[in-house]
Formats: sequence, structure tokens, C-alpha cells
Amino acid sequence: MKHEILNLIDILGTIAFAISGVFAAMQKRLDIFGVLVIAFITALGGGTLRDVLIGDLPVAWIRDIRYPLIITVTTVAAIVFNRLLRNWQTVLLVFDALGLGFFTILGLQKGITHHLHPFISIALGTITGCFGGVIRDVILRNIPLIFQKEIYATACIVGGCSYFLLQLTPMDRGWIEIVCISLIFLIRVLSVWFGFRLPEIYG
Repeated sequence: MKHEILNLIDILGTIAFAISGVFAAMQKRLDIFGVLVIAFITALGGGTLRDVLIGDLPVAWIRDIRYPLIITVTTVAAIVFNRLLRNWQTVLLVFDALGLGFFTILGLQKGITHHLHPFISIALGTITGCFGGVIRDVILRNIPLIFQKEIYATACIVGGCSYFLLQLTPMDRGWIEIVCISLIFLIRVLSVWFGFRLPEIYG
């Protein structure tokens, strides 16, 4: 059951980040190949870096053809139906926040599976959630959100800490994952909607 839940989280995260990559690329008016490349990078970048760091090689998407297929189908669908959406910025925010939640918990779980310290597992979750977007933004010549005042990596860290705290309660593991994914999503979305930012360090 646990393996099935993690697989579902992985697939949903891949779809969410692929869609966010598509809309980020379309905002820059890239051609169809460029859109596909950005979708792949956004969906796979964080997980690839995570797997390299912990020595889980070859990385997951090389071993499993489902990932390239899911990203390709998702990209085509997002391009086809993009005309139905009026506000790309909102779509990008929602799917980026969803991917952030799914992949943070997935990376955290991978750290636990490798018997790593909780703090390291939270760091792995943050890397998995954030760094596909970092690579995407660098390629698109945007300052990555993680390096701005935006509440982005902070949401991952709060969600990761909450995961280990909730494990001290009788709550079922599956529900803990759902709660933490939802928490990361809500922190990210609400911080943008209400303009919450990290403290300014420059005068």
C-alpha cells in the first residue's frame, strides 16, 4: 500500500511540474520543442539531482519509461488545452505549488528509505521539490523563486518538519502525507495571494 501511494505521489508530482514547465515556457513563447524540453527539466530536474546525491543510479527516469511518456502526454495535452485558460500565471502558480508539495514528500520519503537523518531527509525533499524549478528558471533567464523573497523552499521545510512531528501522533502515514502535501501547497499559494515574503535584508 505504501509503495502504491508513493507511486501515485510521484506520478501526480511529475504531471503537475510538467504542466508548470509548459506554461512557464509558453510565457516566453518558446517553440514546441523548447516547451517539451522545459517540461522535462521542470519535472525531472529535482529528482535527478536527488538521486545523484544519494547514489541511486541510474536515476529514476532513465530506468522507467513511464516518466518520459507521462511528461510527453502531459505536455501535448497542456498545449492543446491552453487556449481554454485565460490566466497562465495562476495556472503556473497552482501546478508549481502542487508539484512542490508532491515532490517534497517524495524526496523526504526517499531519504527515510535510505535511513538518512530527518534533517537530511527534509533537505532532500526540498531539493526534489525546488531544483527542477530552479533549472527551469535559469534556462528561461528568470531569477529562481528560491533565491528571491518568495516563500518557496520555506514551504518545503515547514512541510517536511510537520511530517516528522505528525509521525509522533497516531495519525495514519497516508494521511500524514496528504496533510503535509496540502500544507506545502497552501503555504505557497496563500503566500503569493496575500503577498507574504521573507524578511528584507537589504536597506
